[in-house]
Amino acid sequence: MAALTSVEAVTTPRRIAAGEFTATALCRAFLDRTAANDPGIGAFLTVDAEGALAAAASIDARVARGESLDALPLAGVVVAVKDNLATRGLRTTCASKMLADYIPPYDAHVVGRLRAAGAVIIGKTNLDEFAMGSSTENSAFFSTCNPWDRTRTPGGSSGGSAAAVAARFCQVALGSDTGGSVRQPAALTGVVGFKPTYGRVSRYGLVAFASSLDVVAQFGATVADAALLFEAVAGADPRDATCVERPVERPDFTRGVAGLRGLRVGIPREYFRDGLDADVREGVRAALDALAREGASLVDLSMPHTAAAIATYYVLAPAEASSNLARFDGVRFGRRVEAAELLGMYGATRERGFGAEVKQRILLGTFALSAGYSDAIYGKAQRVRTLIARDFTEAFAQVDVIATPTSPTVAFKLGARTTDPLAMYLADACTLPPSLAGVPAISVPTGLGRSGLPVGIQLVGPVFSEVRLLAVAHGVESLLGRVGAP
Repeated sequence: MAALTSVEAVTTPRRIAAGEFTATALCRAFLDRTAANDPGIGAFLTVDAEGALAAAASIDARVARGESLDALPLAGVVVAVKDNLATRGLRTTCASKMLADYIPPYDAHVVGRLRAAGAVIIGKTNLDEFAMGSSTENSAFFSTCNPWDRTRTPGGSSGGSAAAVAARFCQVALGSDTGGSVRQPAALTGVVGFKPTYGRVSRYGLVAFASSLDVVAQFGATVADAALLFEAVAGADPRDATCVERPVERPDFTRGVAGLRGLRVGIPREYFRDGLDADVREGVRAALDALAREGASLVDLSMPHTAAAIATYYVLAPAEASSNLARFDGVRFGRRVEAAELLGMYGATRERGFGAEVKQRILLGTFALSAGYSDAIYGKAQRVRTLIARDFTEAFAQVDVIATPTSPTVAFKLGARTTDPLAMYLADACTLPPSLAGVPAISVPTGLGRSGLPVGIQLVGPVFSEVRLLAVAHGVESLLGRVGAP
C-alpha cells in the first residue's frame, strides 16, 4: 500500500495502461491510508469511497476491453476537491452550517473536467468557512492539522486539500486561491501550490467569495503533478464571463535545471524585511543562492505598493463577500431558521448559519460599500489595487520571474492566532499582491527549516505565463530536491 500511495500522478495513466497496477488497487490504497490516518488530521469533510471505487472500476474496464487511455490524461489519478466546488450528488458544504446538508444538482466546470479526464474523486476537503481564513480553523465542523506536526495549522483556506496531498491521502487536489489560499498552505505543508492567472480556469460552480480575486488552483506533490491537474481543468467556459478563450499549452520540463541559466529573477526588497521567520529567511535565501550558482541573474527590485496589499485586500474581498453571500438568506440558498416574520427569519438564519469570521467580513464589506463611504473606502482600495498591479507590470519589464517567500512564517500553532485577526491576516502578506494583480504564482518547497517544518518559495510570472512559470518551478524543484512526505 505504501508503494502505491507514492505513485506520481503524471505516471499513473501510463502505468495503469501497462498493467503495473489497477486503478481500483490504487484507489483502495489511498482510501485505506485515509481511513487509517485522517481521523488525526481532518483533511476530509466527506470521503466518497463508493463513487471513487466506481470511477476506478470504469477505468479498469476500459483497460480490460483493450481500449486506449490516451484521451484520459487523469485516468485513475486520485484527486481530492475543496468543499466549495460543486459536486453533483455529493455534499458541498463550504465548511459552513449554512450549507451543511446541501447536495448540488450539478458539477462545477472543473469537476466536470476531472470526470471527463478519467480522474477518481476520493472526496471533499475541509476549509475555512466559505474560504475565509488562513489556517483552516474557521471550519464549522473541525480544524485540520498539519501532517508534519499535528499541533500546528496546515494554513488555509485550502488547508484540507494541502494536508491531503502532504499526507498522501490523494495524488493531487483542487483548491481555491483568493489571496493565497493554495500557495500559503502548500508552503506550510511542503507541497506544490499553483495559482494560474485570474480568468485562466472557469469559476463556474465555485461558491463565490470575492469574484474579482477567486481562482481555482492546484496542489501536487511535485510541479509536474500540479501542472498535469492544471492542464486538465484550464480552458474556456462560456458559463464564466471572466474565463478567457486561450489555448492550454503543455509545459516543457525537459530542460530541468539547465532552463534556469540566464533567467532573470527579481528579488523585491519589500518582501524580505522584518517579520520573516529565521527558517523562512534562510530557506529562501539558500534557494536564491542556488539559483545564482546555476547561472540565474538575481535582480534587486522595489515594488513600493506592496505594504498596502493587506489593507487593500481586506477592503475589496469583504466588500465582494458581502454581496456574494447575500444569497444565503434561508429563501434562495442555505438552511432556514423559522421565525414569526420575514426579517426575523433572515436575521436568525444568518446569525446561526454563519460563523464569526464570515459575519465579521460581511460586516466589514457592508460598511465599505455603505452610502457616504464607498468611494472613500472601496473606491480608494480599487485605485491602490491598480498601483499594486502596476508594480508587477514594471517589474516584469526588467525580469522574467519574481521570487519571494510564500509565507512569512512556518506553520504556526493551532489556536495561536485565532484571537488576533491582524496576526492571522499577516499570514498572507506575501501572497496577496500577486492575487490583487491577477498574475500567476506558484509555491515550491525549499526544504525543511531548523524547526523540521517545510518552507516554500513563491515564484510569480506575468499574466498568462503559466507554461514558462511551471517550467521554471520544475527547474527550481530539480535543483532543490523534494521534501517528501511527513
